[in-house]
Amino acid sequence: MGYVAVTGGEQAIAASLDLNELRRVEAGRSVAVEDILATMPDLVNQVQSEGSLWAPEIAAVAIKQACGSIEEAVFLMRAYRSTLERLYTSRVVDTDGMRAGRRISAAFKDIEGGQILGATRDYSHRLIEFELADETVSDARERAREIRARLSAPADADAAALLDRVPRVLTYLRSIDMVRDWPVDDTEPVDITKTPLSFPAPRSVILQALSRGLTQAVVAIGYAAIRGFGLSHPTVGELRRGTVAIEIDAPGASGGAAAEDAYYLGSIPVTEVESLIVSDEEDGEGGHRSALDVGYGLVMGDDESKAIAMSVLDHSLRADDVRFPTQDQEFVLYHIDGVEATGFISHLKLPHYVTFQSKLDSALRSAAEKGGEADA
Repeated sequence: MGYVAVTGGEQAIAASLDLNELRRVEAGRSVAVEDILATMPDLVNQVQSEGSLWAPEIAAVAIKQACGSIEEAVFLMRAYRSTLERLYTSRVVDTDGMRAGRRISAAFKDIEGGQILGATRDYSHRLIEFELADETVSDARERAREIRARLSAPADADAAALLDRVPRVLTYLRSIDMVRDWPVDDTEPVDITKTPLSFPAPRSVILQALSRGLTQAVVAIGYAAIRGFGLSHPTVGELRRGTVAIEIDAPGASGGAAAEDAYYLGSIPVTEVESLIVSDEEDGEGGHRSALDVGYGLVMGDDESKAIAMSVLDHSLRADDVRFPTQDQEFVLYHIDGVEATGFISHLKLPHYVTFQSKLDSALRSAAEKGGEADA
């Protein structure tokens, strides 16, 4: 749903825009785009993810223009993306070929290839480091040198090779027929950046909407599904964080061209989660058995909480009933889109003189009628 700014006094609107810009520059300081990219990678990744566009420099400019407001920066990214020409469609990303910098499982202690903790805040004490208030560029460089020195132990050649193609944890569970089997669906995916949402939505639409949804909304509704407002309580079978290659077919090549004919465009960081949820299914002999359902999450960047919540909602939205709002496609998909939600809430600031006057007149008439009845 789109909203157009209300018309009004031209001078007042121009002054309002000037005042808004003055807030950004009145201190006489400016943050370089390079500094935003270097020091706030998680913020840049979130804006790119929710904005449906991988363009780090543009995301950093949007953050600067929006004075750090994530919702405004995402709005700017979506608006910019809508002006771009679609030249190519990339090949399906092969996450089996992810170069993993972090890979863990909450389901198994010992997994093939080993647990790779990587970079994470999970083991920090969440205490504010007040000395950062006085940190200089030279201090940051010195700290980086010290950390690199601690991490410079000789790498195990076999371990380094594993990072290039880490085996999946779920492969073992599938080999013993413990994972619920779903039929392969080769239906052409719907591009939600071109096609409005409609319900019931295919899984391609659900996954796209969840992946680019407002991070806090996806996490909050995923949390609700786990807490009892849904039937999905997952165990993280595998969480992987790393980079994947983006490729397109060579110009002029027919569909299904060989892998060596692909053009490599670059790599982007992603976080992938496969969650396991116990479910009940028919065993093929008229009975039932417990099996493991898989919820899937894949987001751009390093947001593990969002990827886990996405996997929960992927499973939740495949439920056959809507006893809970977290299993209702329309409820979830409409309410996790940050631009949609911000647009609707913001439009409440626009003039509603006629509709409010109608409501006020109705309320006054009702009060007058009740007053007349009391007098009688």
